[in-house]
Amino acid sequence: MTLTSALFRALCWAVLAIVWGCAQLPAGDAAQNDAVKAQATAKPAPELPAQELTPQLLYEHLLAEMALQRQEYGVAARAYVDLARKTRDPRIARRATNVALHARQAALAVEAATIWLQAEPDSLPARQTLASILISSGALEDVRPHLEMLLAADPLQSAQVFLQMNAMLGRHTDKAGVAKLVSELAHSHPKLPEAQLATAQAYWNAEQADAALAATQRALKLRPDWELAALFQAQVLQRRSSAEAIAFSSGYVEAHPDAKDMRLNLSRLLVAEHKHDEARRQIEALVRAHPQDPDVAVTVGLLAVQMNDWTLAETHLRRALDLNPGGVDTVRFYLGQVSEERKQPEAALRWYQAVAGGDQYIPAQGRIAGIMAKQGKLAEARATLQAIEPQSIQQRVQLTQAEAGILRDANAHKDAFDLLTQAVEKLPNVPDLLYDYAMAAEKVDRLDVLESNLRKLIELRPEHAHAYNALGYTLADRTDRLQEAHALIDRALKLAPDDPFIQDSMGWVLYRMGRIDEGHRYLEKAFKRRPDPEIAAHLGEVLWVQGRRDEAQRIWRSSLEEHPGNESLQAVIKKFLP
Repeated sequence: MTLTSALFRALCWAVLAIVWGCAQLPAGDAAQNDAVKAQATAKPAPELPAQELTPQLLYEHLLAEMALQRQEYGVAARAYVDLARKTRDPRIARRATNVALHARQAALAVEAATIWLQAEPDSLPARQTLASILISSGALEDVRPHLEMLLAADPLQSAQVFLQMNAMLGRHTDKAGVAKLVSELAHSHPKLPEAQLATAQAYWNAEQADAALAATQRALKLRPDWELAALFQAQVLQRRSSAEAIAFSSGYVEAHPDAKDMRLNLSRLLVAEHKHDEARRQIEALVRAHPQDPDVAVTVGLLAVQMNDWTLAETHLRRALDLNPGGVDTVRFYLGQVSEERKQPEAALRWYQAVAGGDQYIPAQGRIAGIMAKQGKLAEARATLQAIEPQSIQQRVQLTQAEAGILRDANAHKDAFDLLTQAVEKLPNVPDLLYDYAMAAEKVDRLDVLESNLRKLIELRPEHAHAYNALGYTLADRTDRLQEAHALIDRALKLAPDDPFIQDSMGWVLYRMGRIDEGHRYLEKAFKRRPDPEIAAHLGEVLWVQGRRDEAQRIWRSSLEEHPGNESLQAVIKKFLP
């Protein structure tokens, strides 16, 4: 008995459906994931080509799938793309695209996605997938017609396409080219606020802040109550001036009193600038408007922590605990920190011990060990940490950092250095360990170890501002390599212009280079942002050298009252007031 051609083809496709269902590809790279997401929104399948699924084609299908099972991804990709060429079937082309992406065969993926789009010319998933692959391959100009067609395919979805555009284009290295492309696409949609915001984000990614601001302002002119655009404008303004960001945000929340996220952001800006009275007024307005919102309660509690208002912090964190039973471990951890700041170690221990799991479990154990060490139980504290069996490399790193931290606080600097030496030997490319190891090396005068580890960290993470800063500051403070130190700190400051510790380093290296007035300006800005005892020591020394000795002594003594054991303060006072 023979099967009819139609029945045979139906049975073959049934077999393939089973094979494809059982042969899932592992999670792939970003382009492949974009393809999968795009396919999830696929429309009903169009009419399929009149291609007989012959025994030979079925055999080739099964060979391709067997190659996948054996993890011979390149072989599978070539086989599937060959099948896509022969059949022009969108199902096979889609499968070929995914396999080629997983095999990291860019040329094959482009060919397969092109066949898929040709077979389904109205398919948005096919067009989105091909655009994503072309972007990943660096062919930015080749993407333009696909984006134009995506925008034209469904005018009602154009806004969503623009909102997703920067995520789609974000991996492209030519940021200026991306900004130009998005701006030109937006030019065809002058009344669409999402087009202007997409343009603003693209300009921001290209470090063209003025153009980003202008585009955001156009978006808000089109839709004045759009909170997302307002938040972005505040972000752009903050890079230029915190005062401008605060003024704009204040005006926006006054005009739109229900803008919760904008008011939260305004509160953060005010706290960062130490405008605590104004911040409290915004916090009170938030709590009145959202008394049952656990996220608001947590955020307000953390803002209160930044203001050193421990009573306010505990009030709102306890309220968050009542409102959000699902997030108790994180809130308990913060409450433990508040209790520590309030000099209530037993209460802090109870909160930390109540952290049962999640991301805060290991940090909580580290805080428990820290309290024990401060109580004179250093050996017991170390044993507590060493008894924990880490479940991941991240947890192992956290435990090592916690143990090194309690040794450092106990002035056992050689022990901390030895511990981190062993850790880095086992995990040589973990940025956090490299940084801590470098800092421990400074304490035992191993500047060679400090420099080599920070340079390795910079190689691994070229955008790690604090690596540049730590190396630059050490060279400025402990050597005569001042020009090199200045270059490193300048790089750090470009990466994190508002960081008070990096501003402090810049002030210090300028002072050491003899540029005293310039140094003073940076140190004053850093101390205003964060009145840290190390910064106080530096600012006081520069004021003393400038002849403003009363101011210097006032800053030192005030800081010493809050930080009586700080070695830097004690050293600088001894230096100038023996």
